[in-house]
Amino acid sequence: MRNLTLTIDGQKVTVPENYTIIQAAEKIGIEIPALCYDPNLEVVSACRLCVVEVEGVNKLQTSCSIKVEDGMVVHTNTEKVLAIRKEILQLLLDNHPNDCLTCQKAGECLLQRYAYTYNVKFREHDGARKEHIVDTSSPYILKDEDKCILCGKCVRTCAQVSDRAVLSFAQRGFDTKIVADADLSFEESSCVSCNRCVTVCPVGALLDKRIIGKSRIWDGEVEEVRCKVCDYGCDFEVLTKNNKKVAVRAKSPSNGRPLCLKGRLTSELLYLDNPQEPYKKEDGKFVKTTWKEALGLGDVLDKINSIDDK
Repeated sequence: MRNLTLTIDGQKVTVPENYTIIQAAEKIGIEIPALCYDPNLEVVSACRLCVVEVEGVNKLQTSCSIKVEDGMVVHTNTEKVLAIRKEILQLLLDNHPNDCLTCQKAGECLLQRYAYTYNVKFREHDGARKEHIVDTSSPYILKDEDKCILCGKCVRTCAQVSDRAVLSFAQRGFDTKIVADADLSFEESSCVSCNRCVTVCPVGALLDKRIIGKSRIWDGEVEEVRCKVCDYGCDFEVLTKNNKKVAVRAKSPSNGRPLCLKGRLTSELLYLDNPQEPYKKEDGKFVKTTWKEALGLGDVLDKINSIDDK
């Protein structure tokens, strides 16, 4: 594969020909804001926040989808680009709850971060707002439709595992929303609580319910661990607050790692000082269960006990 050289904000960079503008910019330390882009997911150019100006092209280009060209000259922070980004962020904030102070995602929310960067603020208006619907049916995932920005990252990451594909878009226009199966609750749906969707959500629309109220990004320490349940070795973070290991959360499922509930619960049991009780689904309902059942260790432990008895 041949390399191409382009100029971004006055800096020359040489990258492989299959790179996009956003990837080339990242290589030289230029961050282009994006809410729907993830290098591990299909590119859809939905949020439009990553637009840039390319010399010789009349309209703004989405840097996540446009491939680099030799001699290309790109500007990422012109007045035109900044105006569009501010307008997009303002529209998102106009239909977003103003609860950043108490939101579990505070400090990690990309919408919050970009609004601060571009000095875009909440404002009062008489326009339509999304209906406030919160799905609390799952003990593992909280879904707040009021905060969803329709980036679609949850849909795309869920679809990457062929036997899952639980999440999808429903309705159209202003009423568009993310649904599980045929617009069911997480409890009623075929969701396996792997938390892939939670790891990629850029805002607080999908949250790890077992972390809420225990720790936020600035509260304590974070230790990265690797799951030992299977050969995939998914990555998790152990959160420590006041010298106590209080929560485990999944990291983004990169490099083909699928993430699963069993791996997450195993990590909780191994690393947390006081692990919360596990749940399993029975006939479309979550019920409390034992750690032995949750981790499928019944036969193993029975065998060990029988050997020890002898």
